[in-house]
Amino acid sequence: MPASTIYLVRHAESEHNVTKDFSTRDPGLTELGFTQASALATDSVFPALSSVGVIVSSPLRRTIETTLAGFRDIIEGGGAKLILDPDLQERSELPCDTGSSVGELTERFPGLDFSELERGDGDGWFAKKGRYTGDDDAVTARAADVRKRLWGIVNGLERSEADEKKDVVVVTHGVFMKFLSQDETIDLPKAGWKAYRVEAGEGKDEEGAVLIAV
Repeated sequence: MPASTIYLVRHAESEHNVTKDFSTRDPGLTELGFTQASALATDSVFPALSSVGVIVSSPLRRTIETTLAGFRDIIEGGGAKLILDPDLQERSELPCDTGSSVGELTERFPGLDFSELERGDGDGWFAKKGRYTGDDDAVTARAADVRKRLWGIVNGLERSEADEKKDVVVVTHGVFMKFLSQDETIDLPKAGWKAYRVEAGEGKDEEGAVLIAV
């Protein structure tokens, strides 16, 4: 059985990318952004559609819209599981990088499972406190936690004999992606993607996991 591949996907163009108005909370995609995200649903743009078993997305509006525009068919009809992970939210504490309440998200995106957003200290997943501050140490720590969870997801998929859907899509943000991939130079275009495999870490990170570009 081939090893699972993890595809890091950057969200498509959002409103604040164009207006440069960072004071709007949790902006959505532009018309061009929806076009960019929808292109991910074609094999010529994203050739791994048939092998994706799990999609993990940041719960910000622009990442959810990118996920649904690009991968709705394999979520609703192809058996891919969608997980909304608050640890994938963008780094900064600006309004544009601050998410919406579970109630607002449920109204906007009915039918999605937001239960992962309800864990925590009660301040709301979008509160830029503790692990969700923009501090380098906090962002580094939650990126490490995401890699560990991806390691667990991949191990489960690779052990499963149910089907050949062993790959994982991760939809997140440009700056947080640098921490997640541990690559300060990564700068994907809007709705761009890059393939990785996940491995056990070494040295100081021996109990964690690392992403290796493929």
